[in-house]
Amino acid sequence: MGLDFFDGFKMGLDLLWSMLTAEPLLTLAIIVFFGGSLIFALIVKVLREQKLRKSGITEVDEMSGRKFEEYLQALLKAKGYYIQLTPSSGDYGADLILSTKGKKIIVQAKRYKKNVGVKAVQEIASAKSHYKAEECWVITNRLFTEQAKKLANSNQVRLVDRKQLINWMLEIKKGA
Repeated sequence: MGLDFFDGFKMGLDLLWSMLTAEPLLTLAIIVFFGGSLIFALIVKVLREQKLRKSGITEVDEMSGRKFEEYLQALLKAKGYYIQLTPSSGDYGADLILSTKGKKIIVQAKRYKKNVGVKAVQEIASAKSHYKAEECWVITNRLFTEQAKKLANSNQVRLVDRKQLINWMLEIKKGA
């Protein structure tokens, strides 16, 4: 049985080799296609890494939770919000209070190493009435679980994930 497999494999390689050597244009087309695909993938990877470095998200990933809240305070202030940082303990589930045009928005900041779950959405949704806020957000340097997205949707909680945060960071850097 093992011999049959290797004989078949060798026959397939021989057939492939004879096709490639018999048709030089086919060989060239295959080489150009795979080489071009590899180069394209490398360019996309380099551009993505460059965007991440330029955004500063790698520094955000290393921050403490409180430092992340302070960073968001500066970022959102640059976006035109008046910001109040809540005390580090006893905050009733909100880390930042944003004000703009008579509207109050409370924010739960989650600087995590893994995706954010339901608990963050529950905390900010329950804090909404306590703070008498019109909106509530959860902002993270990661992504949200599907359960968190569902709960946020049914409770009108805005979720700002890694991609949106990077976009905000790049917008502010462009404007600076």
